[in-house]
Amino acid sequence: MNSGVEITLDGRRALVTGGARGLGAAITRRLARAGAAVLVADVRQEQAKELCESLLAEGLSARPVGLDVRDAEAVGELFGDLDAAGEAVDVLVNCAAVDVTKSVAELSAEEITRVITTDLLGPMYLCREAFRRMADRGGGHVVNILSTAALRTWTEAGPYAAAKTGLRAFTHTLFQEARRDCPGVGVTGVVAGGMETPFIMERFPDTDTANLQSPEIVADTVLYALSVPDGSAVAEVVVVPRREVSWP
Repeated sequence: MNSGVEITLDGRRALVTGGARGLGAAITRRLARAGAAVLVADVRQEQAKELCESLLAEGLSARPVGLDVRDAEAVGELFGDLDAAGEAVDVLVNCAAVDVTKSVAELSAEEITRVITTDLLGPMYLCREAFRRMADRGGGHVVNILSTAALRTWTEAGPYAAAKTGLRAFTHTLFQEARRDCPGVGVTGVVAGGMETPFIMERFPDTDTANLQSPEIVADTVLYALSVPDGSAVAEVVVVPRREVSWP
């Protein structure tokens, strides 16, 4: 795919959660090909390893990192280990997410907890660790992948919509704090519409892919958010297929 976005991330380290497949993998590839050293954080370690090996074969820099974003202690330990190794994270992309397609009446407490912890608390844990370090260094960028469910929900998506709505509010708050306290740190929320990824296709195999967009488009949007000069900011951007059924 030929992108209209041209930016070099040489010398920068990126951490992408949920980076082993789907949108996360597209973002991982895009950042690596822009020159970043990418840490692919995922519970799917075999897939993360395979992706990193394919990027290494291209002469790019990527390595897998086992991480369950729901574990706040593990998130803290990861950043502590990176500190000790002198491997500061310059770009954090929170992409890991899960969903359960059930009506509210059918949901179990465990399913609600899993979605909210993965999709909302996990990104908050990562933002806390990354942002404080970026603020101390005076630079960096946080990108949180949101969803049209943060703006307009639908049935059988209660916990997911709640999590993404909460993450959008949290992202806006973080943006305001960065603008006030550390202008060198960027914060962007990317509201992504439906994509042809396992996140949709595994649950809805009969989905008309003509209504979906390529995850590479959203990956390019992430790169664009990282490309603006210091005097500007992309606080939030919406990228949806023209035939997006959940928008506006």
